[in-house]
Amino acid sequence: MLVGFVLMGGVISTLLLFGLLMLTKGMGPSEAQAYLTELAANPVAAPNGWYELMVLQAVNHLGTFLLPSLLYWYSIERRTWDQFNPRPISAVAGLSFIALIVVAFMPFDSLIIEWNQGIHLPQTLSPLEQWIRDKEKELEGVTKYLTTFKTIPQLLVAFLVIAIIPAIGEETLFRGILQRNLIHWTGNVHLGVWVAAALFSAIHVQFLGFFPRMLLGALFGYLYVWSGNLWVPILAHFVNNGFTVLMVFLYQRKLVSMDIESNESVPLLGALISGVVTVGLLFYFRQANSDRATG
Repeated sequence: MLVGFVLMGGVISTLLLFGLLMLTKGMGPSEAQAYLTELAANPVAAPNGWYELMVLQAVNHLGTFLLPSLLYWYSIERRTWDQFNPRPISAVAGLSFIALIVVAFMPFDSLIIEWNQGIHLPQTLSPLEQWIRDKEKELEGVTKYLTTFKTIPQLLVAFLVIAIIPAIGEETLFRGILQRNLIHWTGNVHLGVWVAAALFSAIHVQFLGFFPRMLLGALFGYLYVWSGNLWVPILAHFVNNGFTVLMVFLYQRKLVSMDIESNESVPLLGALISGVVTVGLLFYFRQANSDRATG
């Protein structure tokens, strides 16, 4: 039933985008469909392509993740937002470590990204692998376009669309609902965390980044289990996306020398230190909140 809500939300958000185009640009349904297709494929050609693509992303994300999740939670499970949070945020220990955990994890996750991109399918599946790599290349171009910020207003819009909306919507669906239900159905916390993390990664349809995104999803999942408050993985998700947006902006303005989007290999020693530090911080966070788990 939850899948049905998500699919219906995707359809409704698409129809809403069509309606916005028909109202603001005087287009018919077929023209609106063609415009959206062209905008997604070649946003540079549109006069206000960056902002329009951001609106498309925001409406699509709200309609696919957050609104269907809340509708399901309130109308089908008949629960409230407070029931996502067995422990109040004021009682969560180590909140100040969340940003540090996420940033410390990034170099290790970069190593996994590099490894994942080097995976090759068997020779018999080479056409599928080529298709996957071609699609990744297309998505890379759109991502590069969306993360090219020229002004402070663009930076603020990017924070909203890339960091805030996905953090709330995806964590509500994957950690708040899916992970909780999987843990309840299986009776196994770890199975629930990792299956939800795998689904979280798969729905992004970026197979060359499947494993690092799954690890990130598991990180968010355990933070939720140990803290007992959904705002904790939401904060972690926001830090992950928001830190990247900020570093890209600062690099483009030549205020920092590190290009966080660079494809250069992460030094093995640095990545291993990153992994050890992350595990240590997670151990501390778990111990500090060990008297209660997500219920």
